[in-house]
Amino acid sequence: MPRFGGIAMITVALAVTVASGAASASAAEAVVLLCAGALALAVMGVVDDRQPVAVAARLAVHGAVSVLFVSLLAAEIAHRMPWSGWPAAVTLAVLALALAWSINLYNFMDGSDGLAGAMALIGFGCFALASPAGTPLNLLAGAVAGAAAGFLLFNWPPARLFMGDGGSVPIGFLAAGSALAGWAEGYWPAWFGPVVFAPFVIDASATLALRTLRGEPLWRAHRQHAYQKLNLLGLGHAGSLRIYLALMAACAVAALIGRRLAGPGAMALAVSVVALLVLGYGVVEVLWRRRPTA
Repeated sequence: MPRFGGIAMITVALAVTVASGAASASAAEAVVLLCAGALALAVMGVVDDRQPVAVAARLAVHGAVSVLFVSLLAAEIAHRMPWSGWPAAVTLAVLALALAWSINLYNFMDGSDGLAGAMALIGFGCFALASPAGTPLNLLAGAVAGAAAGFLLFNWPPARLFMGDGGSVPIGFLAAGSALAGWAEGYWPAWFGPVVFAPFVIDASATLALRTLRGEPLWRAHRQHAYQKLNLLGLGHAGSLRIYLALMAACAVAALIGRRLAGPGAMALAVSVVALLVLGYGVVEVLWRRRPTA
């Protein structure tokens, strides 16, 4: 299966963003940084797709891009930090780690027909709806969503093309970076981005936690994500995609509704979404352990 679809997707998304003026010198600094970081990660991903790069080298690049992005936006982020009792450096370090994790988790989830493309279309489409029309972040989100729609024409089950590291890695960065930038600009609360992309965040994070508890090498390839188990339980790529599409749409709608709510109501909605997804992950895990084995 060819894994170079992300090259076209990122190229088109960034080209449209630049052509629209969203990444010009007078545009929001965050969008310029997002485009630069995505380009660097895309180049790294293409190299890795052609000739595997050492894990330590990949993580070093991911970490460097994440730290640089958060550091350059530190002033804007500081105005939105609700944890006034925490040292700013601690909060920024946590955000950089979350950004680096997003880069990797999106790559982990690019393993089933239509999955990563659909999440990009719905996730960035949600960002475009939630950000003011014509702003740099709005234009970037719309460009990525449009590129994802074109990519899905080739990635829909049965897939003829996958993103590869050249697409999934920078898309993961753009997802978390856009969520952070939108929060810094006051377009949405801190929980908005994680809830929009919660189907990917929960699946990848829960799988990592379980593998860590089992003492398994985290860098070794595996088939333990919920979407992989659903495939193997008999749903196949198309069946598992339908379930994830419903989850993606539900999370996007919940995030857009929650954004309109005030205080405890919005937080309660966000927590409920995450709790339900964790419960769903647990159900898949139980079904997987009870499956008949030869």
